[in-house]
Amino acid sequence: MQINMTSREANQYSPLALAFLGDSVYEQLVREKILLAANMPANKLHKLAVSRVCAEYQSECVLMLEEQQVLTESEKEVFKRGRNTKVNAPKHSTIAEYRNATGLECLFGFLYLTAQHERIEVLFELCWEHGKAEFDNKIKE
Repeated sequence: MQINMTSREANQYSPLALAFLGDSVYEQLVREKILLAANMPANKLHKLAVSRVCAEYQSECVLMLEEQQVLTESEKEVFKRGRNTKVNAPKHSTIAEYRNATGLECLFGFLYLTAQHERIEVLFELCWEHGKAEFDNKIKE
């Protein structure tokens, strides 16, 4: 199914609805990368995926994207909508980490709905490369 909404249409969704979709977009990309990087038992694949889709890692990615000034002004607005939404953080992450992760997922959901797949790939690759050395060490274990 190909979705191609306007920015205005996509912005009609709540930030948490965009984050709901963005979480699955981001996680699918992570799972694809991991599977293509190493053929290993499913439980190890799952553990590797969890290490990349957790709030702590996604928050690190947000900080890196901000430091590199990669996001456009409209992307920053979508991210901030998601980040500023009231959420209850799980026990394993801080509220700041969880909010950053929600903002990133909101952005991925928005980009998906507006059919900006190339932009999703660019941002995802930056996030992936951010922790590549650590990931490479984990697949050798």
